[in-house]
Amino acid sequence: QVLLVESGGGLVRAGDSLRLSCAASGRSFSSNVMGWFRQAPGKEREFVAAIRRSDDATVYPDSVKGRFTISRDNAKNTNYLQMNSLKPEDTAVYYCAASRALYFTYANEQWYDYWGQGTQVTVSS
Repeated sequence: QVLLVESGGGLVRAGDSLRLSCAASGRSFSSNVMGWFRQAPGKEREFVAAIRRSDDATVYPDSVKGRFTISRDNAKNTNYLQMNSLKPEDTAVYYCAASRALYFTYANEQWYDYWGQGTQVTVSS
């Protein structure tokens, strides 16, 4: 059983920053790619960021590029999503995900094997 637990969400104002954490645990847990997705009310879940274990390569959609940064600490089995210059449209439930695959379209959620329960981020204007 692999468990992903997100933390760090909350209510902030536009322009503020938040850092989300995703702690992974479980027997023989190993992932090649860690990702973040988000889902706003009434909208489909969308890709936010991904990081590849082998070389720390990162991928972001244009909507968050330059504002969000994904990083990881392998020793702690934890990855982080630093979110700066937050906007009201960033309001959503943020989900951490892990994939055992290495090379795939990282925005495609079907490739992810494990998911966290989500953490709410609310940005007021």
